[in-house]
Amino acid sequence: MATTKQKLIIVESPAKAKTIGKYLGKGYKVEASQGHVCDLPKSQLGVDIDHDFDLKYITIRGRGDILSRIRKEARNASQVYFATDPDREGEAISWHLFHVLGVDESAPCRIEFNEVTKKAVQAAIKKPRKLDMGRIDAQQARRALDRLVGYKISPLLWVKVKKGLSAGRVQSVATRMVVEREREIDNFIPEEYWDISAECAAGGEKKPIAFTAKFVSLDGKKCPVSSREEAEKIKALIESGSFSVTDIRRKDKKRQPAPPFTTSSLQQEAGRKLSFTTAKTMQVVQQLYEGVDLQGEGAQGLVTYIRTDSVRISDEAMTALRAFIPEKYGKEFLPKVKNEFKGRKNAQDAHEAIRPTDVTRTPESIKASLTREQFMLYRLIYNRYVASQMSPAVYETLSAEITDKRIGLRFYGEHKTFAGFTALYEEGTDEATDNVEMTLPALKEGQKITVSKVSTDQHFTQPPSRFTEASLVRTLEENGIGRPSTYAPTITTIISRGYVSREKKRLFPTELGIMVTEMMEKYFSRIVDTEFTAIMEEKLDEVEEGKTDWKQILREFYPDFVSTLSVAEKEIEKVEVKDDVSDVRCDKCGSMMVYKMGKYGRFLACPNFPECRNTMPILNYIDASCPLCGKRLLEKTSRKNRKFYGCEGYPECDFVSWDKPANEKCPKCGQYMIEKRNNKGETLHLCTNENCRFKKTVAGAEEEENE
Repeated sequence: MATTKQKLIIVESPAKAKTIGKYLGKGYKVEASQGHVCDLPKSQLGVDIDHDFDLKYITIRGRGDILSRIRKEARNASQVYFATDPDREGEAISWHLFHVLGVDESAPCRIEFNEVTKKAVQAAIKKPRKLDMGRIDAQQARRALDRLVGYKISPLLWVKVKKGLSAGRVQSVATRMVVEREREIDNFIPEEYWDISAECAAGGEKKPIAFTAKFVSLDGKKCPVSSREEAEKIKALIESGSFSVTDIRRKDKKRQPAPPFTTSSLQQEAGRKLSFTTAKTMQVVQQLYEGVDLQGEGAQGLVTYIRTDSVRISDEAMTALRAFIPEKYGKEFLPKVKNEFKGRKNAQDAHEAIRPTDVTRTPESIKASLTREQFMLYRLIYNRYVASQMSPAVYETLSAEITDKRIGLRFYGEHKTFAGFTALYEEGTDEATDNVEMTLPALKEGQKITVSKVSTDQHFTQPPSRFTEASLVRTLEENGIGRPSTYAPTITTIISRGYVSREKKRLFPTELGIMVTEMMEKYFSRIVDTEFTAIMEEKLDEVEEGKTDWKQILREFYPDFVSTLSVAEKEIEKVEVKDDVSDVRCDKCGSMMVYKMGKYGRFLACPNFPECRNTMPILNYIDASCPLCGKRLLEKTSRKNRKFYGCEGYPECDFVSWDKPANEKCPKCGQYMIEKRNNKGETLHLCTNENCRFKKTVAGAEEEENE
């Protein structure tokens, strides 16, 4: 009896293959290519300038065994389907596999799905299509542009500055943004200003109504106060004034929920609320997308496709969500009409927003099957998604003008009367309003007001904040630079190359980053120009849409670029970049160690190389002592790249903690405390004693996280 041939489905990752394999059963074989199988050669440019920018593809080293296995399975298969990710890179991977396996070009062999669920995968297999050459050509154009810029400018930097440097079409713009922000901070001149507030009470009542009003005007005109002398004069006028309420405005204000996540907004919010880097966010959300083994269910894709700039939700998902909200939270939490959100102007809108694949699969219901990081990120995605279709929060607001002959004071307050979506989720970007939860005073027009105390507070205008990874991603997106798949690798690259350093979540340009940026601005101004880079992204979109020939972009770009390169090679003088000297002495030859940048980040090396080849890791101490022996604690990284904290006295002292120990002991029981973050993004100190569990909010912690 002849054996029935299986159908072969090829995906990128083994995790995705495992999940899909469980959905489809015995009639199918699922193999993983483990990403790209073909690429431009590392040792050559790979772009044939003399033959109209033809690209030279080779099999990536180490992929031979994978390709042999896939070829064998393809020969024995009745049908081959390519189910790589539904984007340009995924289409290109399928295209390369298509040619490697010699699949019939007329055969519809490409399937795609927005979520790794049984229903979505089975539906996709019923609707195979031909390869999308628009996507493929857009990916080829991006790859060729990035190769030309990188392989032409980087060697110049090696010769003129130092080995190991690189330039890139997007990374150089991102570095420039960080450098320009530092210039703004350096050039910022603070200006003095004063806030004046009055503690007031409404008279004529048995129990006076107390509230605080702010100074807004003098003689009927707005009056900014810029000196102590002015502040004292106004303070005296307020103290001697006779005030009454001259205008009252009451109304209800509605606050609408935020849309579900795009790649960019997820990276930003995970940075604010969970302290995840962009790379960490994408690593964890990829796991949620490809599938996680759930108790009693097996492998399940938990979220939809994760590289998207759309805030759109499918009709089917919307119907399920609107049925779920009143059942879970009550009818009043569901708006009569679904909430609509506008996407960004330059959004491709090729995929849905990032959302849970099943709204009934709550975070708590699957917590036992998830790692801590997976649970935190899934909960963030889930809550944002559900909240996006809930009713608005409602606030009662009161604005009162309180005046005498010369001085104008104003009271404004708001009180939440209906939680709406905020019962589930509040954005980390929202700044807390001091008066939100206050009880509004029952003021009336004509009511006499007495002032008991006047306060004057000096302030100075602040320079713009340094970028965090979150705010840099937002700025890149706002300027149309890069696409959802490029934000995380771009930031990882500029940090690993030593152009930018990350300290307490803020991004600082290094001396090397400033030097290279200045060189790029002088000789390659187009490459680091934000408008030019954004226009190039738009042209790549036109290629995908079939409106532009991908090679035409290269034909227009290259002549000016190679001319600029020739000038730079002649005019740029050799620059000596000295390594930063540390305060650590080499324990072999006695010299002071210097900082170097390697494949895995910065490390210490002896400056007498090659005579002395001594190297050391950089020790990152935290501001806390070991609770067992009192020595200093180190921040370390596990083999699985997870951060933990250990005593510098190891192995004599074996104290370790996955949570960061705080620099204080519990005031109730004396046990050591750890740092935690709540859903509002606030930092807490929590006692580790299970019988105590004392906790407190750390003053000033949130200010550090705000942008």
